[in-house]
Amino acid sequence: MNALRRVLRVYPTLLKIGFAEAVAYRAEMLVWMLSMTMPLVMLALMAAMARDAPVGRFDAAGFTSYYLAALIVGQMTGAWVGWELMREIREGSLSLRLLRPIHPLISFSADSLAAIPMRAAFSVPLAVVLLLAAGPKSVTHDPAIAAMFVLSLVGAWLMNFAVSAIIGTLGLFIESSYNVFQVWMGGFMVLSGYLLPLELFPPWLERLARLTPYPYLRGLPVQLLCGLQGRESALRDLGIQWAWALGALLLLLALWRRGIKRFGAFGG
Repeated sequence: MNALRRVLRVYPTLLKIGFAEAVAYRAEMLVWMLSMTMPLVMLALMAAMARDAPVGRFDAAGFTSYYLAALIVGQMTGAWVGWELMREIREGSLSLRLLRPIHPLISFSADSLAAIPMRAAFSVPLAVVLLLAAGPKSVTHDPAIAAMFVLSLVGAWLMNFAVSAIIGTLGLFIESSYNVFQVWMGGFMVLSGYLLPLELFPPWLERLARLTPYPYLRGLPVQLLCGLQGRESALRDLGIQWAWALGALLLLLALWRRGIKRFGAFGG
Protein backbone atom coordinates (compact mmCIF):
# COMPACT_ATOMS: atom_id res chain seq x y z
CA MET A 1 0.00 0.00 0.00
CA ASN A 2 2.86 2.37 0.74
CA ALA A 3 4.31 1.74 -2.70
CA LEU A 4 0.93 2.36 -4.32
CA ARG A 5 0.48 5.64 -2.44
CA ARG A 6 3.97 6.72 -3.48
CA VAL A 7 3.20 5.97 -7.13
CA LEU A 8 -0.11 7.87 -6.99
CA ARG A 9 1.64 10.82 -5.38
CA VAL A 10 4.48 11.12 -7.89
CA TYR A 11 2.67 10.01 -11.07
CA PRO A 12 1.29 13.49 -11.90
CA THR A 13 4.84 14.83 -11.67
CA LEU A 14 6.09 12.07 -13.96
CA LEU A 15 3.37 12.99 -16.47
CA LYS A 16 4.42 16.65 -16.36
CA ILE A 17 8.06 15.71 -16.95
CA GLY A 18 7.09 13.38 -19.80
CA PHE A 19 4.97 16.07 -21.44
CA ALA A 20 7.81 18.61 -21.14
CA GLU A 21 10.14 16.13 -22.85
CA ALA A 22 7.60 15.52 -25.62
CA VAL A 23 7.36 19.27 -26.21
CA ALA A 24 11.14 19.68 -26.09
CA TYR A 25 11.65 16.91 -28.64
CA ARG A 26 8.65 17.87 -30.79
CA ALA A 27 10.54 17.34 -34.06
CA GLU A 28 11.23 13.72 -33.12
CA MET A 29 7.62 13.37 -31.98
CA LEU A 30 6.43 14.72 -35.34
CA VAL A 31 8.46 12.05 -37.15
CA TRP A 32 6.85 9.35 -35.00
CA MET A 33 3.38 10.72 -35.68
CA LEU A 34 3.96 10.94 -39.43
CA SER A 35 5.10 7.31 -39.42
CA MET A 36 1.59 6.34 -38.27
CA THR A 37 -0.32 7.94 -41.16
CA MET A 38 -0.60 4.84 -43.36
CA PRO A 39 -4.41 4.90 -42.86
CA LEU A 40 -4.49 8.07 -44.98
CA VAL A 41 -2.73 6.24 -47.81
CA MET A 42 -5.15 3.32 -47.55
CA LEU A 43 -8.07 5.77 -47.45
CA ALA A 44 -7.07 7.20 -50.82
CA LEU A 45 -6.78 3.71 -52.34
CA MET A 46 -9.95 2.19 -50.93
CA ALA A 47 -12.14 5.28 -51.42
CA ALA A 48 -11.13 5.27 -55.09
CA MET A 49 -12.11 1.59 -55.36
CA ALA A 50 -15.50 2.27 -53.75
CA ARG A 51 -16.30 5.34 -55.83
CA ASP A 52 -18.35 3.37 -58.37
CA ALA A 53 -19.67 0.57 -56.15
CA PRO A 54 -19.40 -0.36 -52.45
CA VAL A 55 -16.77 -2.85 -51.32
CA GLY A 56 -18.67 -5.08 -48.94
CA ARG A 57 -20.69 -2.67 -46.82
CA PHE A 58 -18.13 0.13 -47.25
CA ASP A 59 -18.80 2.95 -49.69
CA ALA A 60 -16.41 5.91 -50.08
CA ALA A 61 -17.85 7.64 -46.99
CA GLY A 62 -17.61 4.41 -45.02
CA PHE A 63 -13.94 4.00 -45.86
CA THR A 64 -13.35 7.66 -44.95
CA SER A 65 -14.81 7.18 -41.48
CA TYR A 66 -12.99 3.84 -41.00
CA TYR A 67 -9.50 4.99 -41.88
CA LEU A 68 -9.77 8.33 -40.11
CA ALA A 69 -10.98 6.50 -37.03
CA ALA A 70 -7.94 4.22 -37.44
CA LEU A 71 -5.72 7.33 -37.49
CA ILE A 72 -7.27 8.60 -34.25
CA VAL A 73 -6.99 5.22 -32.53
CA GLY A 74 -3.38 4.78 -33.63
CA GLN A 75 -2.32 8.15 -32.27
CA MET A 76 -4.18 7.67 -28.99
CA THR A 77 -3.01 4.12 -28.22
CA GLY A 78 0.56 3.99 -29.55
CA ALA A 79 3.31 2.97 -27.11
CA TRP A 80 6.95 2.69 -28.15
CA VAL A 81 8.59 1.84 -24.84
CA GLY A 82 10.31 -1.15 -26.45
CA TRP A 83 12.70 1.07 -28.40
CA GLU A 84 13.70 2.99 -25.28
CA LEU A 85 14.15 -0.20 -23.28
CA MET A 86 16.32 -1.80 -25.95
CA ARG A 87 18.50 1.31 -26.08
CA GLU A 88 18.90 1.58 -22.30
CA ILE A 89 19.70 -2.12 -21.97
CA ARG A 90 22.29 -1.88 -24.74
CA GLU A 91 23.91 1.24 -23.27
CA GLY A 92 23.64 0.10 -19.65
CA SER A 93 21.71 3.21 -18.64
CA LEU A 94 18.86 1.04 -17.35
CA SER A 95 20.94 0.73 -14.18
CA LEU A 96 20.25 4.38 -13.40
CA ARG A 97 16.49 3.81 -13.60
CA LEU A 98 16.78 0.84 -11.26
CA LEU A 99 18.33 3.08 -8.60
CA ARG A 100 15.27 5.33 -8.49
CA PRO A 101 12.47 4.68 -5.98
CA ILE A 102 9.86 4.34 -8.77
CA HIS A 103 9.62 1.14 -10.80
CA PRO A 104 11.06 1.71 -14.31
CA LEU A 105 7.89 0.42 -15.97
CA ILE A 106 5.88 3.07 -14.10
CA SER A 107 8.22 5.76 -15.43
CA PHE A 108 7.99 4.38 -18.97
CA SER A 109 4.20 4.32 -18.79
CA ALA A 110 4.13 7.98 -17.72
CA ASP A 111 6.40 8.92 -20.62
CA SER A 112 4.10 7.11 -23.05
CA LEU A 113 0.89 8.61 -21.70
CA ALA A 114 2.36 12.11 -21.54
CA ALA A 115 2.98 12.06 -25.31
CA ILE A 116 -0.70 11.47 -26.14
CA PRO A 117 -1.74 15.17 -25.98
CA MET A 118 0.93 16.00 -28.57
CA ARG A 119 -0.31 13.24 -30.85
CA ALA A 120 -3.91 14.30 -30.34
CA ALA A 121 -3.08 17.90 -31.26
CA PHE A 122 -1.79 16.60 -34.59
CA SER A 123 -4.40 14.02 -35.55
CA VAL A 124 -7.69 14.68 -33.84
CA PRO A 125 -8.62 18.09 -35.38
CA LEU A 126 -7.95 16.82 -38.90
CA ALA A 127 -9.76 13.56 -38.33
CA VAL A 128 -12.77 15.18 -36.67
CA VAL A 129 -13.24 17.65 -39.52
CA LEU A 130 -13.02 14.90 -42.12
CA LEU A 131 -15.25 12.56 -40.13
CA LEU A 132 -17.89 15.27 -39.96
CA ALA A 133 -17.49 15.81 -43.68
CA ALA A 134 -18.21 12.10 -44.21
CA GLY A 135 -21.64 12.58 -42.67
CA PRO A 136 -23.37 12.21 -39.30
CA LYS A 137 -23.62 8.42 -39.71
CA SER A 138 -19.83 8.08 -39.79
CA VAL A 139 -19.56 7.75 -35.98
CA THR A 140 -21.65 5.94 -33.39
CA HIS A 141 -24.49 7.78 -31.64
CA ASP A 142 -25.11 5.00 -29.11
CA PRO A 143 -23.88 6.18 -25.66
CA ALA A 144 -23.21 2.60 -24.55
CA ILE A 145 -21.04 1.94 -27.60
CA ALA A 146 -19.29 5.29 -27.07
CA ALA A 147 -18.47 4.29 -23.47
CA MET A 148 -17.15 0.93 -24.67
CA PHE A 149 -15.07 2.77 -27.26
CA VAL A 150 -13.33 4.72 -24.48
CA LEU A 151 -12.70 1.49 -22.56
CA SER A 152 -11.36 -0.11 -25.74
CA LEU A 153 -8.88 2.76 -26.16
CA VAL A 154 -7.59 2.14 -22.63
CA GLY A 155 -7.38 -1.59 -23.27
CA ALA A 156 -5.59 -1.09 -26.60
CA TRP A 157 -3.06 1.28 -25.03
CA LEU A 158 -2.44 -1.11 -22.14
CA MET A 159 -1.89 -4.03 -24.52
CA ASN A 160 0.33 -1.95 -26.80
CA PHE A 161 2.40 -0.80 -23.84
CA ALA A 162 2.71 -4.30 -22.36
CA VAL A 163 3.67 -5.95 -25.66
CA SER A 164 6.16 -3.22 -26.53
CA ALA A 165 7.70 -3.50 -23.06
CA ILE A 166 7.81 -7.31 -23.36
CA ILE A 167 9.77 -7.01 -26.61
CA GLY A 168 12.11 -4.49 -25.00
CA THR A 169 12.53 -6.71 -21.93
CA LEU A 170 13.55 -9.61 -24.16
CA GLY A 171 16.73 -7.58 -24.69
CA LEU A 172 17.71 -8.77 -21.20
CA PHE A 173 17.74 -12.35 -22.50
CA ILE A 174 18.88 -12.10 -26.11
CA GLU A 175 21.39 -9.91 -27.91
CA SER A 176 18.76 -7.90 -29.74
CA SER A 177 14.98 -8.11 -29.64
CA TYR A 178 14.57 -5.89 -32.70
CA ASN A 179 13.82 -8.89 -34.92
CA VAL A 180 11.04 -9.91 -32.55
CA PHE A 181 9.57 -6.44 -32.95
CA GLN A 182 9.70 -6.78 -36.75
CA VAL A 183 7.81 -10.08 -36.62
CA TRP A 184 5.20 -8.58 -34.28
CA MET A 185 4.69 -5.56 -36.53
CA GLY A 186 4.34 -7.78 -39.59
CA GLY A 187 1.43 -9.58 -37.97
CA PHE A 188 -0.04 -6.27 -36.81
CA MET A 189 -0.03 -4.78 -40.30
CA VAL A 190 -1.93 -7.73 -41.76
CA LEU A 191 -4.24 -8.95 -39.01
CA SER A 192 -5.22 -5.90 -36.93
CA GLY A 193 -7.50 -4.10 -39.37
CA TYR A 194 -4.81 -1.46 -39.82
CA LEU A 195 -4.56 -1.79 -43.60
CA LEU A 196 -7.95 -3.35 -44.37
CA PRO A 197 -11.16 -3.98 -42.39
CA LEU A 198 -11.12 -7.59 -41.24
CA GLU A 199 -14.60 -8.27 -42.60
CA LEU A 200 -13.21 -7.84 -46.11
CA PHE A 201 -10.79 -10.74 -45.55
CA PRO A 202 -11.59 -14.28 -46.71
CA PRO A 203 -13.66 -15.92 -43.94
CA TRP A 204 -10.89 -18.34 -42.93
CA LEU A 205 -8.36 -15.52 -42.58
CA GLU A 206 -10.77 -13.38 -40.57
CA ARG A 207 -11.38 -16.29 -38.17
CA LEU A 208 -7.63 -16.81 -37.84
CA ALA A 209 -7.02 -13.12 -37.14
CA ARG A 210 -9.62 -13.10 -34.36
CA LEU A 211 -7.70 -15.85 -32.56
CA THR A 212 -4.79 -13.42 -32.17
CA PRO A 213 -4.55 -10.19 -30.12
CA TYR A 214 -4.10 -8.02 -33.22
CA PRO A 215 -7.76 -7.11 -33.98
CA TYR A 216 -8.18 -5.83 -30.43
CA LEU A 217 -5.32 -3.36 -30.82
CA ARG A 218 -6.81 -1.43 -33.73
CA GLY A 219 -9.86 -3.03 -35.35
CA LEU A 220 -12.09 -3.15 -32.26
CA PRO A 221 -11.80 0.53 -31.24
CA VAL A 222 -12.23 1.61 -34.87
CA GLN A 223 -15.36 -0.49 -35.31
CA LEU A 224 -16.84 0.87 -32.09
CA LEU A 225 -16.14 4.49 -33.04
CA CYS A 226 -17.69 3.96 -36.48
CA GLY A 227 -20.72 2.17 -35.09
CA LEU A 228 -19.99 -1.06 -36.96
CA GLN A 229 -20.80 -3.35 -34.01
CA GLY A 230 -23.86 -3.92 -31.89
CA ARG A 231 -23.82 -3.84 -28.10
CA GLU A 232 -23.68 -7.61 -27.56
CA SER A 233 -20.76 -8.30 -29.88
CA ALA A 234 -18.99 -5.14 -28.70
CA LEU A 235 -19.21 -6.22 -25.05
CA ARG A 236 -17.92 -9.69 -25.92
CA ASP A 237 -14.98 -8.34 -27.89
CA LEU A 238 -14.20 -5.80 -25.19
CA GLY A 239 -13.93 -8.63 -22.66
CA ILE A 240 -11.59 -10.53 -25.00
CA GLN A 241 -9.48 -7.41 -25.48
CA TRP A 242 -9.05 -6.83 -21.76
CA ALA A 243 -8.22 -10.50 -21.21
CA TRP A 244 -5.39 -10.17 -23.77
CA ALA A 245 -4.25 -6.90 -22.19
CA LEU A 246 -4.13 -8.26 -18.64
CA GLY A 247 -2.45 -11.45 -19.85
CA ALA A 248 0.22 -9.39 -21.62
CA LEU A 249 0.73 -7.31 -18.48
CA LEU A 250 1.19 -10.41 -16.30
CA LEU A 251 3.66 -11.85 -18.81
CA LEU A 252 5.56 -8.56 -18.81
CA LEU A 253 5.89 -8.53 -15.02
CA ALA A 254 7.08 -12.15 -14.96
CA LEU A 255 9.67 -11.54 -17.69
CA TRP A 256 10.81 -8.32 -16.02
CA ARG A 257 11.47 -10.04 -12.67
CA ARG A 258 13.53 -12.76 -14.32
CA GLY A 259 15.30 -10.37 -16.68
CA ILE A 260 16.32 -7.91 -13.97
CA LYS A 261 17.85 -10.74 -11.91
CA ARG A 262 19.83 -11.71 -14.99
CA PHE A 263 20.78 -8.08 -15.65
CA GLY A 264 22.06 -7.69 -12.07
CA ALA A 265 23.93 -11.01 -12.15
CA PHE A 266 25.95 -9.78 -15.14
CA GLY A 267 26.78 -6.50 -13.43
CA GLY A 268 24.21 -4.31 -15.24
